[in-house]
Amino acid sequence: MDGNGRWAKKQGKMRLYGHNVGTESVRACCEYAVEHGIRYLSLFAFSEENWNRPQDEVNGLMELMLKSVLGERETFRKNNIRFRVIGDRSRLSGQLLENIDMVQDETASYTGLTLIVMLSYSGKWDILQASRRYAADCLAAGKELPLDETGFAAYLATAGIPDPDLMIRTSGEQRISNYMLWQCAYTEFYYTPVLWPDFRKNDLELAIQSYNRRERRYGKVE
Repeated sequence: MDGNGRWAKKQGKMRLYGHNVGTESVRACCEYAVEHGIRYLSLFAFSEENWNRPQDEVNGLMELMLKSVLGERETFRKNNIRFRVIGDRSRLSGQLLENIDMVQDETASYTGLTLIVMLSYSGKWDILQASRRYAADCLAAGKELPLDETGFAAYLATAGIPDPDLMIRTSGEQRISNYMLWQCAYTEFYYTPVLWPDFRKNDLELAIQSYNRRERRYGKVE
């Protein structure tokens, strides 16, 4: 979800203003997903690298996340949305973790859209933590355990979630930026110049239309 800061600058506002307005884009995409039967929607909200931003912006983003988690509980209930947060929990505050866990527990049985928020996440971190967990299991077993791609995926933080079919990046940036490096091996990519605070249902529709026109061969010959 790129372009919040640039959008705010164009309005003559502070960067956090763009992040706040960007929550309306999150709401619009969730509404579209529910309306069209999309089963999984993931949002790259805060990367490990984002911890290097100015402290006031980091603090503001964490406060916004806490406000959003609590503020959307009724929306999740009404729309049967399961809420999950994935990332390195060790850097998040106890208060934020407590509320994340509460909302995750409340929505665990919901069967509609699964909304996944990537918070303090990076693809490299995910692969490293999966490798460490596998190594710990080998150590506990006293031997090298068999491992294939499916088995390794079970150690990732996204275990139980399908690999993404489509990755949308806003604001004209054209790189993966350390996002789900393992999981995006065969993901289709869509880039748009639209800044995230301006991204709405029609923009998501255009991305999905582009995806639907593509052929996914997974290395095979048709």
